[in-house]
Amino acid sequence: MEQYKQEFIHFMLDCGVLKFGSFTLKSGRQSPFYMNAGAYVTGSQLKKLGEYYARAIHETYGDDFDVLFGPAYKGIPISVVTAVAYSELYGKEVRYCSDRKELKDHGADKGGFIGSPLQDGDRVIMIEDVTTSGKSMEETVPKVRGAADVELVGLMVSLDREERGLDSDRSALSGISEKYGFPTHAICAMSDVIEELHGRPHDGKVYVDDEIKASIDAYYETYGARG
Repeated sequence: MEQYKQEFIHFMLDCGVLKFGSFTLKSGRQSPFYMNAGAYVTGSQLKKLGEYYARAIHETYGDDFDVLFGPAYKGIPISVVTAVAYSELYGKEVRYCSDRKELKDHGADKGGFIGSPLQDGDRVIMIEDVTTSGKSMEETVPKVRGAADVELVGLMVSLDREERGLDSDRSALSGISEKYGFPTHAICAMSDVIEELHGRPHDGKVYVDDEIKASIDAYYETYGARG
């Protein structure tokens, strides 16, 4: 496993973003682990988060893109800090754009988006925190493609949960790629997390002991993706 992936896993723990226990997801599934990007709250945490995204995007997609699109709400700060990090790390200025949950019908910036307007010919990378079912993309992709004649280069999320979507045996990320025709990637996958943390302490605590590992294995027996 690449070192930056190992570091990112421990970073999620340090920030209280990745937790283990019993959590009810939006999909209704009862999961033994949960990732909440809303727990990145300090300047230093957000700075490092942007750097991890920027590095993963740079290594996966290269530099031939124009816009980072972060769906509301959690994708908004992620797209902003990643754009800042990309400028600092790679000397490339990229724009950020996000959608609004509700249209704004007044002022100079009225409409359905914030940040830089999408333009014909833009190459766009989508950014999300985590994708469980792929449902958010059903709303976001038509918005982006309807705003201008853009090319969607790919999607980057922080954690691939590696579980099947609501309507498929394939993973949500694979389903998105197949449905919308662009590649999908994650900074790390849940299998990386288990490999890194099972039986190993982080700051003196073992987060994935044998009991947690068994509950994760049982979860994947039910909801694990085929690809």
